[in-house]
Amino acid sequence: MAAIRSRNTKPEWVVRRWLWHRGFRYRLNDRRLSGHPDLVLRKYRTCVFVNGCFWHGHRVGETSERLGEGGGQMFDLESSVCCKIPHTNRPFWVAKIRRNRERDQQTLERLREMGWHTVTIWECELKGAQCEATLTALVNTLREIGLRERPAPKPYEYDDYYDFELPVAAEDKKSYT
Repeated sequence: MAAIRSRNTKPEWVVRRWLWHRGFRYRLNDRRLSGHPDLVLRKYRTCVFVNGCFWHGHRVGETSERLGEGGGQMFDLESSVCCKIPHTNRPFWVAKIRRNRERDQQTLERLREMGWHTVTIWECELKGAQCEATLTALVNTLREIGLRERPAPKPYEYDDYYDFELPVAAEDKKSYT
């Protein structure tokens, strides 16, 4: 697991290039914010998380099993199409993925309380034909947030001070030659 990177992953690079070429500027892994988001767009007050499907348990379902006599319930995770939970050392992986999911939820809640918008992009959404649709949706979301967050323009007030006649066109003037 030491070879697994948490920054500058291929899915993150794809998102970064797409946003940069469309004129969006961002900060990387800002430590001042909860969860150290992968991309922080301060102008739009938005944090973008690019999550790996396996490490964050994308689309996994929880199942409950009864333990023996007098025991309570034990919860397990079911594998999904994009997140296959290993069969070897399964209790360790189930606990790890569950902790990651809980921590992600707490991070998103803290950022929302601070007034930040959050967008999560999953690794499986950046593969194949779905990639362009996902990134286009991200850009549209950011533009919509930008329009909502922009302050309203000040109303125009007409003042008598600026009441004057516009200059007359050259054709309308009499020539004095």
